[in-house]
Amino acid sequence: MEPRIDVVVFGQLARDLVLVVDAVPEAGGSGYVRERREMLGGKGANQAVALAQLGMSPALVAVAGDDEMGTCLLAQAERDGINVSAVTRRRGADTALMVDIVDRDGRWRYLENIPSDVELRESDVAAAAGLLTGVAWASVQLQQPPESALAAVTAAREAGCGVLLDGTPADGRLRDELLAAADVVRADEREAGLLARTDIADADDAAKAAAEILARGPRLVALAVQDGNYFAWRDGELMLPLAETPVADTTGAGDALAAALITGLARGYDEEGAARLAVAAAGATVGHPGGRPWLTPKTLAAARLAAVSPRPRDGKRPPRWGR
Repeated sequence: MEPRIDVVVFGQLARDLVLVVDAVPEAGGSGYVRERREMLGGKGANQAVALAQLGMSPALVAVAGDDEMGTCLLAQAERDGINVSAVTRRRGADTALMVDIVDRDGRWRYLENIPSDVELRESDVAAAAGLLTGVAWASVQLQQPPESALAAVTAAREAGCGVLLDGTPADGRLRDELLAAADVVRADEREAGLLARTDIADADDAAKAAAEILARGPRLVALAVQDGNYFAWRDGELMLPLAETPVADTTGAGDALAAALITGLARGYDEEGAARLAVAAAGATVGHPGGRPWLTPKTLAAARLAAVSPRPRDGKRPPRWGR
């Protein structure tokens, strides 16, 4: 009997190297690293880890090199409860590397080495399409080539899955086609501005951007703003401030938010309940360096989950989000 899968994540897998420093040195100088962490990372893998920690059964569609690091990362993903049967091992490629330098104030600087060989190709998506049968949700990261992202969205839609889009196409290509096929869109301030073609400075700007995005097809939009997260759907809206939890590193907060949003909707929470669960998950992720989530009942409670408890739809079966 094949193991159950209820969410398929199309995105990136990488080795994350996190360096915590007191201050980033000037050119020609040096600095002391107070803490060093190496872990499974990349937006796709981070979301899949978060989904597994929230009790879902995720599969990851990504690309790793055929190097030793790729082997180690896939072994870690399996230990995390992620189905990696559709991860492509690209011959001769180096697995992606992301360096996250975090200073004492929680400000991060990224250095990324993501060879084009470890980006998703349409052929990788086609090879993984069978995983979508009977699956409730697919999450598609738009940091991948737009053609590959659209292939993933199309395959998910044909399989009857709900679709969450995360981010924005870097060059705007296929933007309208992707939005038209999505159920949920999540974006940070910069990404939201690109999607809606307007600057996002506050909640009012976010509301205008969300209206623009909703008009193109999605049913729920989640946009990060400077002091919180703005959610909008066909007949409602909600602005949730950032959780008052200690912040060590905001890396990965958006990935945890997206994973929890899917989890809430899959379990039948209404839009507001799913949004509150998502913000709590994001708050539980920023208290440690690195983007890897750490979602447990204790950390979620510390992020004020009790104060923002989700609301299931009266015990009824979850609504079908796929079209």
